[in-house]
Amino acid sequence: MFATEVGGRSGVSAAVARLVTLWALLGGALLLVIVLINVASVIGAVVAKPLPGDFELTEMGVAVAVFAFLPYCQLTDANVTADIFTANAPRPVLAVLRALASLIAFGFAGILVWRMYLGMLDQKAYNYTTTILQVPIWWAFVPILVSLVLLIAAAAVTFRESLTEART
Repeated sequence: MFATEVGGRSGVSAAVARLVTLWALLGGALLLVIVLINVASVIGAVVAKPLPGDFELTEMGVAVAVFAFLPYCQLTDANVTADIFTANAPRPVLAVLRALASLIAFGFAGILVWRMYLGMLDQKAYNYTTTILQVPIWWAFVPILVSLVLLIAAAAVTFRESLTEART
């Protein structure tokens, strides 16, 4: 299962790869549900009555889905890059640049976990909810925090792999 993402990884790296891939698939499923909610709302508006709170669900769902894809992008080296500058660079140089990018992703995700966690606590303490459905906003923070922790794990895996590649 998930053979492409696991690749030549073993042990903890393979476990992280499987978990990150499963998380991204769940994010994709969530995005599909959001699309279906929007379709139901549009059809409902034409036939009878639109689905109440579809905008709120779309807003929260898309945010959660986008964060779910970040660890997968990190793990599969699918982040946006400026290849024009590195097109002719030797493999060891590219590996060092990937290691640096992984280190930056690791640090950035760490800062985001810290700040998003505090933001979640604020949302919960002040009991902020969506306007129509009254869904607590902090609920969306939980899967986002999981995504960021997985991003940290994926960045650690890719950092280690890039350093290993740079040495060869």
